[in-house]
Amino acid sequence: MNANRKSMLTAAIVNRAVRDSFIKLNPKSMMRNPVMFVVEVGTVVVLLMTLLPGYFAAKDDIGFNLTVFFILLVTILFANFAEALAEGRGKAQADSLKNAKKEIQARKRVGAQSVVIVASTELRKGDIVVVEQGEMIPGDGEVIEGLASVDESAITGESAPVIKEAGGDFSSVTGGTRVVSDRIVVRIASDPGESFIDRMISLVEGAKRQKTPNELALNTLLTSLTLIFLIVVVTLGPIAGYLDIELQVPVLIALLVCLIPTTIGGLLSAIGIAGMDRVTQFNVLAMSGKAVEAAGDINTMILDKTGTITYGNRMASEFVPVGRESVGELAALAAIGSVRDETPEGRSVVELAKKLGLAYDEAIAAGGEFIEFKAETRMSGVDLTDGRQVRKGAVDAVKKWVAAQGGTIPADLDAGSDSIAREGGTPLAVAVDNRIYGLIYLKDTVKPGMRERFDQLRKMGIKTIMCTGDNPLTAATIAREAGVDDFVAESKPEDKIALIRREQAEGKLVAMTGDGTNDAPALAQADVGLAMNSGTVAAKEAANMVDLDSDPSKIIEVVSIGKQLLMTRGALTTFSIANDIAKYFAIIPAMFILAIPEMSVLNVMGLGSPRSAILSALIFNAVIIPLLIPLAMKGVAYKAMSASKLLGRNIVIYGLGGVIVPFIGIKLIDLIVHLWV
Repeated sequence: MNANRKSMLTAAIVNRAVRDSFIKLNPKSMMRNPVMFVVEVGTVVVLLMTLLPGYFAAKDDIGFNLTVFFILLVTILFANFAEALAEGRGKAQADSLKNAKKEIQARKRVGAQSVVIVASTELRKGDIVVVEQGEMIPGDGEVIEGLASVDESAITGESAPVIKEAGGDFSSVTGGTRVVSDRIVVRIASDPGESFIDRMISLVEGAKRQKTPNELALNTLLTSLTLIFLIVVVTLGPIAGYLDIELQVPVLIALLVCLIPTTIGGLLSAIGIAGMDRVTQFNVLAMSGKAVEAAGDINTMILDKTGTITYGNRMASEFVPVGRESVGELAALAAIGSVRDETPEGRSVVELAKKLGLAYDEAIAAGGEFIEFKAETRMSGVDLTDGRQVRKGAVDAVKKWVAAQGGTIPADLDAGSDSIAREGGTPLAVAVDNRIYGLIYLKDTVKPGMRERFDQLRKMGIKTIMCTGDNPLTAATIAREAGVDDFVAESKPEDKIALIRREQAEGKLVAMTGDGTNDAPALAQADVGLAMNSGTVAAKEAANMVDLDSDPSKIIEVVSIGKQLLMTRGALTTFSIANDIAKYFAIIPAMFILAIPEMSVLNVMGLGSPRSAILSALIFNAVIIPLLIPLAMKGVAYKAMSASKLLGRNIVIYGLGGVIVPFIGIKLIDLIVHLWV
């Protein structure tokens, strides 16, 4: 759990929620919640009967009608308060982001070297800007040149700066963050109004929150129940009149309000909003409530290795020559092939050569044509001006490239590669034309605590699969150390998509975490795609969740919150329907007991009088909503257990409890109400 979670409630949030409770009385707002809209219509009817007693009711009923009106009004306000309170924290965060968002002066590059000062609002997608130490990054984009330490506390809440660099999966930057050291050149990736902060503001405000499929289905059920009971109550009046039983309209409205599922109707929206807000409290930005809900039903989790399970900063630690080649010659060629490689691995090769004092001629590579790394070729390098082609990359890819040019494979190449892989490292082969000179030993380390995290997922019934472009031996070593259930080695972007589709074809919901551009297609295909904020813009746009802390193990909290959301909705629905039973025993005998004395046998609670029984049931119906707000906001605690055990547990606690609590509550309220009715 996040130790830095902010308090759920503050005085400002509560005060704002109270104000919004009255604003939400607007019929246009209420119509979005059919259950509570019916209650509001009933409230207006009772108000008219109170204000115009000569037309609608006897004067001696004014006091009773006025009391019913205030109880119904309070019921609606409590329901609105629940929703407003759930929205409150998101609005407070949105206000904070709006305050943090301000116009920034940007140094836009024009031509090869010259720059002009422009406002950040004038920047468009594709523009190039230069940002130096102490300056704010004017917009979302990707670092295309340089390396810098960036303070992202305005977005993530974490004070520790992060390293952003050209190339690799740590190149994306967010507008409004500040460069702490060094200098970077950024290519803007969004137009004004479409930045990451703009998206965060609209999402945390809840303005664009769409109901999830589960929520829509439950809403349909509640609407259907409301319509059925409305028909029942409307027809009950004429039927009672035919039997010479007078049923007053406020009594019928009270019956309707107690029959329809007002408790869950008043809390349903708050549960969904609070679920998304709980995700936000863990510094995860959910693009939709559907993603949070789907997380609760995840069966399989697919994780990218680099930057997700491991730190991802694979650094060159050793040059391993093969055949009759020397360390010096291997290091010189590896460095020449990496001089213009801006990835962390490429720079580490040059740094290792310098550290070991192995000489190389940088000028040889200066005039050559740099060949960028591609997922398809899994190699990079440089074509020199003297015609030689230098390549470094995955061992099998370099072997195929050399073989295609008629070269031979050194006998000790595979042994050296396997030795590096068994130690958990990544071997890169270095070749020039048709000749392999040796291997570069890249080291990567598993993030601490990953094994324990995966054990937790296993207990939740979630299978973990690691996808990596590494060879099978390296993948097996990392998988064993991290504790994942399965792994796929030498995987390409299309392999990840194929794996996700295969799992989905078996009826499973799949989650995917990643941070690179090559992860974007898989993140889009997955039911829940969690992108790291430190990753590329493409990855964040493809995913339906973004982890601002760039902690891939955060998916465990997301899954727990998703399960909490589903459990909370189910538990409160069970409670709401169950507690209607007690209200039936309170109101129905009260309606008919004067005309049909035999119905007193149904007055099992021994309520004082018909009117006190009706008012007591209405008051309980109103006060139960705010009493359940903390549970709706916090969520039902998730415990790893089978679905059948979970169902049985909820039926006992919320089903049986939903029957018992109203009997006790209504009786206690009646003892007080009966004194003055």
